[in-house]
Amino acid sequence: MVTRADIGVIGGSGFYSLLDDAEEIELSTPYGPPSDTVTVGRIGSRSVAFIPRHGRDHRFPPHRIPYRANLWALRSLGVRQVLAPSAVGSLKAEYGPGALVIPDQLVDRTSGRAQTYYDANGAVHVSFADPYCPSGRAVAVRTAQADGWQTVDGGTLVVIEGPRFSTRAESQWYASNGWSIVGMTGFPEAILARELALCYTSISLVTDHDAGVEAGEGVTHDEVLAFFAQNVTRMRTLVSETVQALPEERPCPCGSALDGIKLPFDLP
Repeated sequence: MVTRADIGVIGGSGFYSLLDDAEEIELSTPYGPPSDTVTVGRIGSRSVAFIPRHGRDHRFPPHRIPYRANLWALRSLGVRQVLAPSAVGSLKAEYGPGALVIPDQLVDRTSGRAQTYYDANGAVHVSFADPYCPSGRAVAVRTAQADGWQTVDGGTLVVIEGPRFSTRAESQWYASNGWSIVGMTGFPEAILARELALCYTSISLVTDHDAGVEAGEGVTHDEVLAFFAQNVTRMRTLVSETVQALPEERPCPCGSALDGIKLPFDLP
């Protein structure tokens, strides 16, 4: 059995079948338990840890996900690179359902979520100008293009608090700023990964046009889940191939994010 991993995947329950030689591990963290038991196994020659973001019964809404526990648990298992597949709405007419966006920027429109590990015993300021791993992004883009996805290399993900969807006015405002896609879970995942010096790559599947992009009744939760379910096998293949294509030695700056910073505690 594999009890450590160097790559983490945070996603939906449809991704369990990714892993061979899998073992479930109960973990505790200083921030409480993660969303669910962590499944550790292999994809080809790579050791991988999987966490269902919302719990395997989807019990955690986006604003209640234990983000800090999830990322801490992955690092404690040895993970240094994280892939984060998720469903998003499109803010651009040309990115329809089925498009795959690998964003390079992020806008936080959440409120009240715990978004740092360093909230006591001294200030710690971590650079977040470029929130995603450039190496992981490049691998994900190449892999998606080779698999025939309509792939968008770059763009801005705006993360809203949820669990409600956007009003038309909000959606139109996001689009007017030039932002590309909208979701509910990409933050604080990305900054927490950076605060742990992890590589973090978002793989965003467009399931719908957001409310302000097209006329109609607006998106529903059932429609999002149904479209993602239709594409989960293809997404599993993409994530599996991306995992195997990630570099074993990290050539990116993510691992040095904490260099020169005095931390108030030791990282796992």
